[in-house]
Amino acid sequence: MHTRIRTLEEYHADYQQSIEDPDAFWAEAAEAFTWRKKWNTVRGGDFSPAGESTWYAGATLNITENCLDRHLAQRANKLAIVFEPNDPKTRHLRLTYRELHQRVCQFANVLKQNGVQKGDRVVLYLPMIPALAIAVLACARIGAVHGVIFAGFSATAVADRINDADAAFVLTADGLDRGAKQIPVKSVVDKALEHCPSVRRVIVVEHTGWPVELKEGRDVWYHDEVKSVSNDCPAEEMAAEDPLFILYTSGSTGKPKGVVHTQAGYMVWADYTFRNVFQVEENDMHWCTADIGWVTGHTYGLYGPLLAGSTTLLFEGVPTFPSPGRFWEVIDKHHVTIFYTAPTAIRSLMATPIDHVLAYSLSSLRVLGSVGEPINEEAWHWYDQHVGKGRCPIVDTWWQTETGGIMISALAGITPSVPARAGLPLPGVQPVLLNQDGSEIEGNDQEGYLVIKGSWPGVIRTTWGDHERARQTYFAPYPGYYFTGDGARRDEKGLYRIIGRVDDVINVSGHRFGTAEIENAINQSDYVVESAVVGYPHDVKGQGIYAYVICQHGVPTTDLDLQMAEASIIEAVVAEIGRIAKPDKIQFVSGLPKTRSGKIMRRILRKVAEGETTNLGDVTTLLDPLVVEEILAGRK
Repeated sequence: MHTRIRTLEEYHADYQQSIEDPDAFWAEAAEAFTWRKKWNTVRGGDFSPAGESTWYAGATLNITENCLDRHLAQRANKLAIVFEPNDPKTRHLRLTYRELHQRVCQFANVLKQNGVQKGDRVVLYLPMIPALAIAVLACARIGAVHGVIFAGFSATAVADRINDADAAFVLTADGLDRGAKQIPVKSVVDKALEHCPSVRRVIVVEHTGWPVELKEGRDVWYHDEVKSVSNDCPAEEMAAEDPLFILYTSGSTGKPKGVVHTQAGYMVWADYTFRNVFQVEENDMHWCTADIGWVTGHTYGLYGPLLAGSTTLLFEGVPTFPSPGRFWEVIDKHHVTIFYTAPTAIRSLMATPIDHVLAYSLSSLRVLGSVGEPINEEAWHWYDQHVGKGRCPIVDTWWQTETGGIMISALAGITPSVPARAGLPLPGVQPVLLNQDGSEIEGNDQEGYLVIKGSWPGVIRTTWGDHERARQTYFAPYPGYYFTGDGARRDEKGLYRIIGRVDDVINVSGHRFGTAEIENAINQSDYVVESAVVGYPHDVKGQGIYAYVICQHGVPTTDLDLQMAEASIIEAVVAEIGRIAKPDKIQFVSGLPKTRSGKIMRRILRKVAEGETTNLGDVTTLLDPLVVEEILAGRK
């Protein structure tokens, strides 16, 4: 095998070997790392009987020794992290591998000083600042399980996640700046902790300088704690299958689930996919624009680059502040060579005057990436022409929180990169299309449910505290396969195109929300009796959220009643989940299309939201077919 595939022939040879002899392939991939003890078996389980999988069982290691310590001999003075703050007038920060190693050790010692032990869950609710990256690595250093929550979720959403993880420790900051917005993150945490009896200690990082309340006996300032610790902290020895982190993701039913990734398999997968998809070279400046609160930020903003000894850029801001040229200014300023962002960001920047891009040379760029949702052809061509200047390969990467890293993608400049196609599977990944009865669809130019046959090192191990939920969601629908929840098409050349979700999940700007989760939030409003939520095509976000709502006192008729009901619904969603999940369109209705057994016919609601008015299928089986006419007449 090749740590980095350099030709199409090498790709095909490696892919073949990874399928025919996966044990030998992934043993070789793991050889470059520092292990305390080597593995007994490379892989086990392969999803049966209960969706279980192991990688490198019997091995022991610490992932931070592989992100930091092993680079110190050759790369101590190489930049590990470059931080670009929200306000471009504020000075950026650069940390070498030596400096990052010292800061991680200091933070790890602060955690230990405050009672954090191996196996404890530590929740991080922090802005995109160096302290977030350092704290993540500090948790991994001492064997604590980190759970990063995007600092845009509401106090209720934060409390739900803390309680699910039974976390005893929270790391946060005084506040954050995101574009022109100021968010008092510490007060969000305070509100959440009113409902979290498990939390014993909160460590607060000073970032904005805003005044905050410290609760005596529970809250401490990081800058006070760090004064009394050393910058030497031996790494804890971890078993290959010990949990590394929990990351909460939405599903089609109920509350978000805590996806668990473990030490060794995740490490090997993050490193292998990072090197190969982006064709990484020693002097690359890699910028993944995703917040570390999402899996993309974990794998390609932090772990992947550091495992490979690369330089990673952390960005606190947003693409349009203080102007829509901000991304391009940052690329020129830091000589970014690999740029990895979401189609939502690209589409929002396409809508601004082209002068914002043309003002910058972007000559340092070598590889462009797209993540979070399929990139549409128009956005792909704009990205290619105006950002890549027609000379940078684009990797349109398909993967999920649960897969740990990229599964299907072009390898930059090596395998075919075709607009609106994710491309070919990475070595070790066996995508399969199934029809509704679960049989495999052979040949090209076919469409079906996308599943993965056979385990890979980065696969989800469980959902925290509830393995049965992981089994039911991912492994029970089609026994022997991992069920992605996505539909896909395999074109005439064998390239994969992701069509979208086949379950009740909406992909908004690359972030998944279960319809049940949003409906539950909407139903918290005093105005609401019942609601049904569907996704619809959105020019910028990919999918928007369309809510059909039944109110207590019938359909609001006056402008004032409408405004008050809408405001109450939005407030309920923001309080329950966060601003990121608020509905784009709200339609008040007197009833919902239900079968006689009480099941909502979402198929009809989806078609109406998408603008379909005639081809709605059979409505005669509905309890009240006239409801459909009313919904059509009132469509937003």
